Amino acid sequence: MSTAEARLERQFERIGRQVPATARFLHWVRQPHMHLVRIPLSILLILGGVFSFLPVLGVWMLPLGLLVLAVDVPPLKKPVGDAIVRLQRFIAITRRKFRRAPAR
Repeated sequence: MSTAEARLERQFERIGRQVPATARFLHWVRQPHMHLVRIPLSILLILGGVFSFLPVLGVWMLPLGLLVLAVDVPPLKKPVGDAIVRLQRFIAITRRKFRRAPAR
């Protein structure tokens, strides 16, 4: 397993820990024989992220769609894994800043 694949796996596991309701689904969708489901699902998630201004859809769909697509498209593994790590760090830093903000 390459470093990019290992990083991608860690991100899937992290999402499963952060949102336990998705853990079983993400495990199921990452199985090798599920590529016929993964590719259309990832395209739908990416489109849902692009149209996040509509109700029910959200920006969260875009990184998840890219993450699922990276399982089947090897050139996407490293950039998507790196981007997801950076996004999670940015979210963590932003949350810490808002927690420390003084009340007015």
